[in-house]
Amino acid sequence: MSRDIEKRITQLRAEINYHLYRYHTLDDPVISDYEYDRLFAELKRLEEENPHLITPDSPTQRVGAEPLPEFEKVIHPVPMTSLNNAFDDDDMRAWLKRIERLLPEGVTVGDLEFVVEPKIDGLAVALTYENGLLVRGATRGNGLVGEDVTANLRTVRSIPLRIPVAAGDDAPP
Repeated sequence: MSRDIEKRITQLRAEINYHLYRYHTLDDPVISDYEYDRLFAELKRLEEENPHLITPDSPTQRVGAEPLPEFEKVIHPVPMTSLNNAFDDDDMRAWLKRIERLLPEGVTVGDLEFVVEPKIDGLAVALTYENGLLVRGATRGNGLVGEDVTANLRTVRSIPLRIPVAAGDDAPP
């Protein structure tokens, strides 16, 4: 049984890495986001049940994709992490239990308010403003190092090139 699990984990890693390459590098995905998320969830579950089989190069141990060589690299001062999926009520209950363990004594999950939105896959960017002026836009990349796409982002009308900053106030991070 353990050999079958190890084989399935190896197969899932190869399949996920293939789809990551198609999606991030070639910009030509061959499966839906839902199908990809299911493969990833299966791998994550198998690794959680068999932690001795987790390897540093597993897709579950990474966020996003490696920066492309054509773009200048940007080191994120604060890592850009990814969102987790919840596919059903059991996933939501498990998430609430994890939150509950982090709460201070006397505070319950029932005391909290939540906003829930569907997860929409797309591009995540970090915008940096200095004195209200957009100075850098970087992709998430692998979560620690992204790509400087400032010139591209300046063409997106919904991204403000300047934000108001009151005299004496620090610009938002």
